[in-house]
Amino acid sequence: MLVEYGSLVLDLELRFRVHGLISALRSRKLAGISDLTPGVRSLQIHYDSRTLKLETLITVLREIDAELDEVDDITVPSRIVRLPMSWNDTTTQKAVDKYMQGVRPDAPWCPSNIEFIRRINGLDSVDEVERMVFNASYFVLGLGDVYLGAPLATPVDPRHRLVTTKYNPARTWTAEGTVGIGGAYMCIYGMEGPGGYQLVGRTCQMWNTYRTTTAFKPGSPWLLRFFDQVQFFPVSPEELLAIRQDWIDGSYVPDITETSFNLNDYRAFLKSNADDIRASKDRQKNAFDAERQRWAASELEPME
Repeated sequence: MLVEYGSLVLDLELRFRVHGLISALRSRKLAGISDLTPGVRSLQIHYDSRTLKLETLITVLREIDAELDEVDDITVPSRIVRLPMSWNDTTTQKAVDKYMQGVRPDAPWCPSNIEFIRRINGLDSVDEVERMVFNASYFVLGLGDVYLGAPLATPVDPRHRLVTTKYNPARTWTAEGTVGIGGAYMCIYGMEGPGGYQLVGRTCQMWNTYRTTTAFKPGSPWLLRFFDQVQFFPVSPEELLAIRQDWIDGSYVPDITETSFNLNDYRAFLKSNADDIRASKDRQKNAFDAERQRWAASELEPME
């Protein structure tokens, strides 16, 4: 069964409602439920209908949902996870070059994904794109977006949210560990493969199959957890290669700080910065509309 909340908009409150639904379901310990998989505004419930009847499950879900209406505040465990990133390194650009050679040379996001991000967000320079990415604290809303623990994350501060379209058609190749932005979300590719996010750099591995380390706990080969806050710091391509080598065997210990995230505090933050946030969204919308008009005038409309 798939439970969905709200409309197709980015709203952190919906993710907290999904969290509340999961917590309540687990506390009831219903026989027959084998797995609960949250999305940004959804919950997939895997259950055995021979043990748990559909009518019973729907009744329980309605009861819990009514109870959630009374919950005005939620605090969740969170970690600040600081990761090194090599900005726009050769591996990142290689994926763009291969796309231009084999898929679509005239795409609006080529030859530079970062220039495309700058343009479609109405920013003055690519340096401003870089500053926004490194200043952002990316809140992990989902895991496994493109396999193997890849995070689906968005900046806590809406003013740091860079909005983009995805590749169309998709890339045929992306290096593992590449950092990309698609829609309003950041993702780190957990494995080598195709993809559609606009690429900005490369970081460390999100998955460790064979080793238990400080970062990769026993039975959990994925690095990140729901509600982690990912923050990047810049390193050179050479530094990143050395860190990646030490990352898997545990000789490099990432900077991880245990903290918490409170929904009411976040509401207060949004309210106190409402004017700046609104101005940022207006700038993005105007730039996005202008970009689409440019595509139409240049006959560069993305392929269907």
